[in-house]
Amino acid sequence: MKVIGFPGQGAQKAGMGADLFADFGELVAAADAVLGYSVAELCVENPDGALLLTQYAQPALYVVEALACLRHRQADPTPPDYLLGHSIGEFAALFAAGVFDFVTGLRLVARRGELMSRCTGGTMAAVLGLAAEEIDDLLTRPGLAELDVALYNAPGQIVLAGPEDAVDRLLRETAGTAVRAVRLNVSGPFHSRYMKPAAVEFERYAREFDLAPPEIPVIANVTARPHVPGEIAHTLARQICEPVQWERSIRLLLAAGELDLVELGPGTTLAGMVARIRGKRLRAAA
Repeated sequence: MKVIGFPGQGAQKAGMGADLFADFGELVAAADAVLGYSVAELCVENPDGALLLTQYAQPALYVVEALACLRHRQADPTPPDYLLGHSIGEFAALFAAGVFDFVTGLRLVARRGELMSRCTGGTMAAVLGLAAEEIDDLLTRPGLAELDVALYNAPGQIVLAGPEDAVDRLLRETAGTAVRAVRLNVSGPFHSRYMKPAAVEFERYAREFDLAPPEIPVIANVTARPHVPGEIAHTLARQICEPVQWERSIRLLLAAGELDLVELGPGTTLAGMVARIRGKRLRAAA
């Protein structure tokens, strides 16, 4: 079973897409017109570290991943059985499924990045070594109830989001224990209740566009099920303020058959998480 996946924010790096821009000149020019700056310069040169900023990282990743999808389609025109993306990568997956064209997808992503960049005052931390049930127990401790689970990435790899002081308390309470908590270099508490204003505004914007039914099933982050036609704008808005159910999404695909993942975009983040999930699944079955 062929599955194409697209990584999310955090995978971006200087130099990404350098081998793509010259081959898709018209689309790159269209992207520049939408964004008001050179996306190729942003991706290749990363001026002033702009790729660390949400409002630049998200459009950059979308453009690179969408172009990588078109390049892959030239080499292998056989469509995949499923598509999915991690957080912002879900937009590239929806583009690949024909839900919107390249420019419409970029407009949506640029608006999403802009809205999410406004939600400051919080941060995120990865917690390594705890199961989901243990995370739930952790969040009942005084001072930690303000944190939300943002990403269920893989067994023992869960990300929390919330106010700075709550994340600081988490780091203090886990210091010197078997649990490893690592602050992430992000500008806000993404995929948490604190992003609700951005989610509401994004849905209002997304509903201005005609979003076609997916031609290929796309697994939605928030439901770990295929996107439902007519509900795509709402589901994408929920993704901003609800957790990414990556582990559940991969388990759904593993249950459907032997998984052959093609990762399109910078790095191999998805392959690492899938290997971790697959390993846990095999151990559980032994």
